[in-house]
Amino acid sequence: MSRILRILAPIAAAVVLPIAVPAAAAPPGSAVMAYLNEISGRHTVSGQHNREPNSDPTKWTRTARDITGETPGLWGGDFLFSPDDVNHRGTMVDEAIRQWRAGSLVALTWHVCPPTVGSTCGWDEGGILGSLNDGQWSELLRDGSTLNQAWKQRLNEVVPHLRRLRDAGVEVLWRPLHEMNEGWSWWGGRGAQTRQLFQQTHDYLAGQGLSNLIWVWNVKDVDMGGIGGYWPGASYVDVASLDVWVKQTPSQSDYNAMLNVAGGKPIALAEVGRVPSPEVLAAQPRWAWFMVWAEWLVDPAYNDNASVQRTYWDGRVHNRGEVNLGGGGGTDNLARNRPVYASSQESTSLRAANAVDGNTGTRWSSTYADQQWLYVDLGANRAVTGVTLRWEAAYAAMYQIQVSTDGTTWTTVHNDYAGNGGTDVIALGTRTARYVKLYAWQRGTPYGYSLWEMEVRGA
Repeated sequence: MSRILRILAPIAAAVVLPIAVPAAAAPPGSAVMAYLNEISGRHTVSGQHNREPNSDPTKWTRTARDITGETPGLWGGDFLFSPDDVNHRGTMVDEAIRQWRAGSLVALTWHVCPPTVGSTCGWDEGGILGSLNDGQWSELLRDGSTLNQAWKQRLNEVVPHLRRLRDAGVEVLWRPLHEMNEGWSWWGGRGAQTRQLFQQTHDYLAGQGLSNLIWVWNVKDVDMGGIGGYWPGASYVDVASLDVWVKQTPSQSDYNAMLNVAGGKPIALAEVGRVPSPEVLAAQPRWAWFMVWAEWLVDPAYNDNASVQRTYWDGRVHNRGEVNLGGGGGTDNLARNRPVYASSQESTSLRAANAVDGNTGTRWSSTYADQQWLYVDLGANRAVTGVTLRWEAAYAAMYQIQVSTDGTTWTTVHNDYAGNGGTDVIALGTRTARYVKLYAWQRGTPYGYSLWEMEVRGA
């Protein structure tokens, strides 16, 4: 990963190309690929990388949660290269399984040591930042040679971990040999040779029975006119991804270049320093996810808490709880712009409709009293799977979520007796309901109850 950064050019209007269904590297029936194709052009998944140390593989995901009240919809890990991190690969894989089971997508990277050295190395010219000469590259790509066999043995080091993920049912967004169009790493910047190494890596791991890998091809925002020279072919790629480090935000020409090379496959921002703003995601709607790189999340040169919150709370962005791998479009906010009713409102500018308008800059506020309610009419019975409450400072200390099919008889499906504000992401299983109500009976402040948004998830 290079750390050269520059200010972006202005963002132009979005260009959305028709979505085709091209050849794929992932196995048929992939739930993750079905989901990514379903949200393409409409939603983007929030993501956070967790690099060193592998002994604490949720360090930066926890930080994102602390800032936003939301858990990222994608968790990123790294097999890494230092002795301690290599020894804790199992810890990292344990966390990947937990994240998947909790509802997050799982993305894995590998800063891999060259096959000319041992299994561990450093971030230096003897390791990750090293290079192979022309003769070594020729040998590396010659099947059966000593260096080629050493590369296969290097891949074998992570095969048991990837198989354990497979056996746990985890589909992995697998991004090997990343930023392949730049020469900061030993594997990158060699044109056709780097491309061939990616192809050989794919073929070897595919032969190990790793049916859970979704192949993420990756370039960096340099020489974007030449990225086609690194494209290995549609049958080797499921997702085409870009790392944005030269610029702080992807330019419109970067976006268009990725659409063109992907040929209808999903595209993603696999690494960013700056969290993309809602305006960027609206202008470039086909990014399937973004993943912020570790500590850049809290670097004031690139991010501040308000900007991170603004993106995470945007209606276009899917956080954990909104990622739905069941397919069929079951992740949209069913409450947006639907008829809504409230027991009271503090003023005409703080009306009930503000809680379902998809805008986290407007809010509903009740009068200053306990036992208030707000409910939304979905228009017809729907399969409701969850509710997200985005509280303003005036929150409910105790509340219920209730559902109804007729607006008269209500069933309580969730109780919270220790509300503390922020953002509450509530899973409900699957409930048939036309009406969904927040019934708040005890305030957490001297004021009323106030919501930026009440979102209803379902099919």
